[in-house]
Amino acid sequence: MSVTPINLNKARKAKARAEAEATAAANRVKFGRTKAERAETETKSAKSARDLDGHKRERGPSPPPRWERGRG
Repeated sequence: MSVTPINLNKARKAKARAEAEATAAANRVKFGRTKAERAETETKSAKSARDLDGHKRERGPSPPPRWERGRG
């Protein structure tokens, strides 16, 4: 009865590959978002930036710094 030797490096790498794939699958579920969700977030962000810019007031020129005004 002869036992065929196995390459331990290949077995170790296969196990690591399987663990990495399992971790990747968990991360896809945890962090993944659909294209529609990303697009919705982008449009909401752009709209809020436009709204904020629309509410800014126009300001006149700022007064000179105190050291340039002089005394008096």
